[in-house]
Amino acid sequence: MHKSRLAGFIIDCNTPDLEQASTFWSAALGYPLRPLDDEHAPEKYREMLTGQDGLHIEVQKVDHPSRLHLDIETDDIEAEVKRLEALGARRVEKGLRWWILEAPTGQRFCVVRPQRTDFADNANAWE
Repeated sequence: MHKSRLAGFIIDCNTPDLEQASTFWSAALGYPLRPLDDEHAPEKYREMLTGQDGLHIEVQKVDHPSRLHLDIETDDIEAEVKRLEALGARRVEKGLRWWILEAPTGQRFCVVRPQRTDFADNANAWE
């Protein structure tokens, strides 16, 4: 058995100025940005502070066209990917610690490790 649930949203920005894009989305959504540090790859990602149990929201610098995608967090990435494939999703690309999948209707999304502290208490359990 494994667990999974919606982790949050990633705002993919095809931009040379990630800081400007992050500042815009931070103001638009009303969440402050996490202070810069080396651990969060500030040249590629800026995370918003949404509270301990809030959705994970990140602004990400990308080479593809700008879009939004969602992340599904799970305690067993391979089991969750297989569950979603059985529903009609297909694997697109393996990331460092995640999978990029595509829904039958064309939307891309990622399956990632747990992002929020309340994951174990509030995720869906799957056989």
